[in-house]
Parts: sequence; structure tokens; C-alpha cells
Amino acid sequence: MTAMKWFYSFLRKHNLKMLFGMVLVTLISVLAIVKPIVSGSIVDDVITAGNYDLLPMLIASLIIITIIRGILRYWSQVIFETCSQEVLYSMRDKVYRKLLLEDFAFYNKKRTGDLLSRQTGDMDAIRHFVAFVIYQVYELVFLFFFALVMIFTTNWKLALCMCLVLPFAAIVTLSQRKQGRPLFQKIREQFSSLNTFVQENISGNRVVKAFAKEDFEIEKFNKENDAYRDAELEAAEIWTKYVPLFEFLSNMLTIILMLVGSIMVVNGSMTLGDYVTINGYLWMLMNPLRQIGWRINDIQRFTTSVEKIYATYSEEPKVRIPKKPIEKKKFKGEIEFRNVSYSADDEDIIRNISFHVQPGQTVGILGSTGAGKSTIMNLLCRFYDVTEGEVLVDGYNVKSLDLYNLRQNIGMAMQDIFLFSDTIEGNIAYSRPNCPFEQVKKAAIMADANHFINTLPDGYDTIIGERGVGLSGGQKQRISLARALLKEPSILILDDTTSAVDMETESYIQKQLKSINHSCTTFVIAYRISSIKDSDIILVLDNGRIVEQGSHEELLQNNGYYATVFRHQYGDYEKYTTEGGVTHGKK
Repeated sequence: MTAMKWFYSFLRKHNLKMLFGMVLVTLISVLAIVKPIVSGSIVDDVITAGNYDLLPMLIASLIIITIIRGILRYWSQVIFETCSQEVLYSMRDKVYRKLLLEDFAFYNKKRTGDLLSRQTGDMDAIRHFVAFVIYQVYELVFLFFFALVMIFTTNWKLALCMCLVLPFAAIVTLSQRKQGRPLFQKIREQFSSLNTFVQENISGNRVVKAFAKEDFEIEKFNKENDAYRDAELEAAEIWTKYVPLFEFLSNMLTIILMLVGSIMVVNGSMTLGDYVTINGYLWMLMNPLRQIGWRINDIQRFTTSVEKIYATYSEEPKVRIPKKPIEKKKFKGEIEFRNVSYSADDEDIIRNISFHVQPGQTVGILGSTGAGKSTIMNLLCRFYDVTEGEVLVDGYNVKSLDLYNLRQNIGMAMQDIFLFSDTIEGNIAYSRPNCPFEQVKKAAIMADANHFINTLPDGYDTIIGERGVGLSGGQKQRISLARALLKEPSILILDDTTSAVDMETESYIQKQLKSINHSCTTFVIAYRISSIKDSDIILVLDNGRIVEQGSHEELLQNNGYYATVFRHQYGDYEKYTTEGGVTHGKK
């Protein structure tokens, strides 16, 4: 499907309304054509022939025509504006729904500002085209050719003289269209770039202020702003060059009428009334020539915007929903990775990972930055698809499961915490918006968030800023954890969730988590040994591989990477003994 066919699939639903609007525009144009005939009749039949009895009727007809044209114009514009808004609503909804279906790989490559531009500036160009440009172009073309026919009917010799201008107008039109198209594409790209820059700087304003880089960012903004301005001016040079040409050609019609027409009236080969009639039609020829440059600009903005939006819309996600997915409302939480590898952009991120987790077990994952810890969880949630191997949940390959059901059974407190500009209650209850407040509070208590929430001015009704502005790192982590716990998932993923809280708070949260472990398989990604030492299984990752696997005591005895990290965090122990399941160290 081409971009234009895709656009027409939205417009097609309003064909009858648009057709009716075109009928009204046709009537408006026909009534406009009648006015010069009436004016010519006033000159020939009333002024020249002296039939003054016709004057009241002719003037009344002009008044009635003007009133009817005004009513029809209003009606037609309401129809086109309504259709444009409905097309825009459907298109924006369709594009937004597709964006929600895109996977992480799509968003990793796309800039937020580009996507916002597709939904704002490009959509508005389409609205303008449907609401205004379509009927304007139709009306201009209709008036031009109908007026030309009427001029031929009135005096074919004068009409032939006027037709000498048309080839030049066609050449200028094609030339402008050819030169303008790449420039409008450049404008949309620069607009997206400017939009992206502003969005990033507003979101990251705290970093800018923290490093006192306001002047530096202003300088960068000026470059983006200058580039957008230059792109607009470069396009403006096109129509500033061609619009005067169209204006010149339209004025040539007046000159032809004045010279040739006057000679013909003097010679008696044309009446003065015919001269007035043709003069009335003249604006119907001149106006299209004057407007054609502007309308070409509008059309090229429209086509460029449709192509940009469709290019974004047509990108298919790599993570595909199975045609006949296995639907399972509640999972037990048995997880198995079988020889799983994952590569992205020709880089091996996960290599030959295998492990098996029984329902209700807790899995700790430890490793250096970039070892692949979060990637394993992303593969489990099917944010990405494995390159090799299988990820199984309750014995089913995640590729065969319904994505919605799979992710409904997974609660995730992410490393990159995102909180909406909403109340604290709204953020915690995001996965279950209609749940009772008591359950929201219970989840907050388990995450040790209830205490600090109650100290806020409006408690759970406190509005927090975008991305949690106004809260500390630890407070945001606890709200994120409460949001995951409220979901009551079969699988709970905690990705470095307690890194910003103190040891006492972490100990409290761990005790609360133990109370739900029997019904929930838990994955804990952390850099602190204290966060994972009580896990049933501990996976140690390095460079995308599992280099160690076992319990806390077993890994200490192996004296590998895990034991090294333990010594760095707890001190230089020479001997380790395990008594009653608790590890003690002796210097």
C-alpha cells in the first residue's frame, strides 16, 4: 500500500459527505458565473437599450445570488471542516494504537520529538488539506475552465487571445512543483529535529541546571532553530520566485482584455455588455493563476506529511503477536531458559544462557554493568525475541503465548523508573485503576512507601511531576515497587529496585517480599549482595554468559566473582563458615 492509498482509506469513509460538499461548491461556482451575465444584461438591456423595468429584477437577482452563495459557502465549509476533524481523529487514533504495538527496538531507534511531530504538525497539514485545500483547488479549477467556456461562448476570438497565457502558466506550475517537493521534505525533517531537541531539554532541565549549561543549550537550540528557519526560507524562495510570475500572467489577462477587447468594442465586433460580462469572468481566470502557487505549497506539505506519517506507521514490530496465541489467565511461574542467545546490531548480548526456576522461587542476578542482566528479563517479558534458543513459561514458549496475558502475569519494577504526572495513588494503581484504596495502601506499606506518602501535603492525592519530579530516588523506587506488587503477579521482576534506599528500608522490603514468595516467582537484579544473598538461585553474569550459578553458600565456596564482590562489600574475610543457613565471616 502506498502512502496516498493509506490516506484515502481514512477519507473514503466520508465520501458521501465530501461529495455533497463538492456539490455545494459547484452550486457556489455556478452562481458566481451567473453574476457577470446579469451585469452584462444591465449594461446592454437596461443602460444601452433603456429597458429600465428590468433593473429591479436584475438587482434583486444579484442580492438573492449573493445571499444564497453565502449560505452555501457556510454549509460547505462546515462539512469539509467536520470531515477533516473526523479523518484526523481516525488517523491519529490508528497511528497511536500502532505506536503502542511497536517493540523496544522501534523506540530505541526513534526520537521522541520525531514521533510527536508525526502526531502534531504533520497531522495538522493533513487536516488543512481536507478542510480547505481540496475544495479550494476544485473550485479554482472549476471556475477557471467554466469561465473560459463562457468567454468562448461570449466571444471566441478574445478567448483565443487569452489562451495564449495558459501554456506559460502550465510551465511555471510544473517547475514550481518539481523544485518545491524536496524542500518541503527538508522542512518536515528540520521541524522534527527542532521538536526533539526542545522535548529532550525540557525533560532534562534538571541536568542542564545542575551543570550550568544553559548558555551551551541555548547555543545548540539556536543552531536547530536557524536550521528550521533556513529550511522554511529556502522553501519560501520558491514561492516568492513563482508567485510573482503567476501574478504577472494573471495581469496579462487584464491587459489582453483591455487592448483586444477595447479595439473590438470600438470596431463594433463586440458589444459593451459582452465586454462587461467577460470582465466579470476575468477574475475567475486571474484568481486561480494567483492562487495556484499557494495551493501547490499546501499540496506538497500535505503529501510530505502523509509520507512521513505512513513511513512511521508502516514499520512492523519484530516482536510479532502469534496468529493463534495460547491464552492462559494465570501462570504458575515456572521459568526455563534453554540455550538462549540474543544479538542486536551485530553484537552478541546474551550467549547460550540456560537455567530453570520452579514456581515460587527467588532468583538473584548479579553481574557487572552491561553483562546482560536486564536483557534476560526483557526476553522473559518478550520485549525482544531471542536470536537462538527458547524462553519457556509454565512449559510454553513465550512466542506462542498471548502477549497481553503474559505481561499481565508479570510485575516489573524497572531500573529506569517512569512515573506519570498523576496522583501517587494513580501511579501505584496504574495496573489496576479500579481497585479499592485499601489494596493500594497495602501495596505501599509492603514497599515501605506509606510512611513518606502520608507526610506529603495531600497524601495519596498528591500530584507528582512528570517522571516523578519532586520525589527522591528512593521514594520513586518504592512507588515503582508498590505499583508492581499491587498487580499481584505470578512473576515479579525487581531490576535494581532498592539501590537508592537505605539498608534498613531494604531489609524491611525484603521481609515483605518473603511473605509473597510462595505464590510468586521473583527475579532480583542487584549490585548489592544483601539484596540477593537469600535467593534460592543466584546467577552471576559476565559478558553475556552465566559464569556462576548456585546458592549464596555454594558461590562463596567457589571463590569466584561472587565471592570477590562479597569481600569488597563486606570486608576481607579469610574464612567462611555456614551455620544454620547463615554465613559468618572470621577475619
